[in-house]
Amino acid sequence: MPPGRCATLARMKLHQLRYLAAIAQSGLNITAAAQKLHTSQPGVSKQIKLLEDELGFQIFVREGRTLTRITPAGQQVIDRALRVLQEVQSIRGLSTELRDEGRGSLSIGTTHTQARYVLPAVIREFRERYPNVRLNLHQGTSEQIAAMVAQDRIDCAIATGSEQRFAGLTVLPCYRWSRVVIVPRAHPLARSERLTYQALAKHPLITYTFSFTGASSLNDAFAKAGLTPNVAITAQDADVIVTYVRLGLGVGIVAPMAVAEDAQDLAVLDASHLLPAHTTWIGFRRGTLLRKFMYDFAQLLAPHLDRRLVDRAHRAGSAEETAALFADLELPQR
Repeated sequence: MPPGRCATLARMKLHQLRYLAAIAQSGLNITAAAQKLHTSQPGVSKQIKLLEDELGFQIFVREGRTLTRITPAGQQVIDRALRVLQEVQSIRGLSTELRDEGRGSLSIGTTHTQARYVLPAVIREFRERYPNVRLNLHQGTSEQIAAMVAQDRIDCAIATGSEQRFAGLTVLPCYRWSRVVIVPRAHPLARSERLTYQALAKHPLITYTFSFTGASSLNDAFAKAGLTPNVAITAQDADVIVTYVRLGLGVGIVAPMAVAEDAQDLAVLDASHLLPAHTTWIGFRRGTLLRKFMYDFAQLLAPHLDRRLVDRAHRAGSAEETAALFADLELPQR
């Protein structure tokens, strides 16, 4: 970085960025911005002029003493200033939280299946340990969870597969599971001793919504057998799939934890020999400071994720290094 550029950044003051943000948020009204900041209008004008002099270009277009619009370069400065101020606020919030590890908030992005069938017991135990930590649970598809990560709306993500969408996260494997087929007790497949692709291909299928991008493991599995699955209905919500199976609209393919133990009207058939197993993982943003309750949440979800292992994974330089830490680990099955 050129020496002059370094000097400019060194002279730039945080309060100048606050003034800049206040003006932008006050419709370019300097008087209103000064009132919001509890300071004088001349003082705000002076600091903005000093900032423009240091940067070497105008942030605002003026007519007399009135600001009329933001220049293109000025808009870039304002956008960055808002991000800087947001980070400053986050640092202050972190300082408060670290003084009391039992307080704060944890925002989780996950799928309906995890939220409905896996997390209730984990969250109940977590709440008993940390009654003063606020939990924010956001549900969505892998694409939607990835968007939450990109928008910095969540602290961690819990999902199955699609790791390529989450390159900015430290991804820690939790457990593996294989899909099951569910049908009403009177359905012809209910009497099958061992399912085949040929038998499934004869019936309409009801399964999870496919990813909008990338290949479908279900389609790939059938394609290797020289067949095409008759996917009649897809849904994000496993409860919806179960409901439609009960209505006789098709054969359901779901995660085993999504089938209630008291579902006596349904036959649950093993499909692990037909469809590939999936790994559910929890991911934390790389480079962030993990708090004790975050480690504890991960360990409640997957007991093998002890703090030292999570720390090693979080310090790893790449997703490949992280994966190597778990290469020889036999994950529990659900």
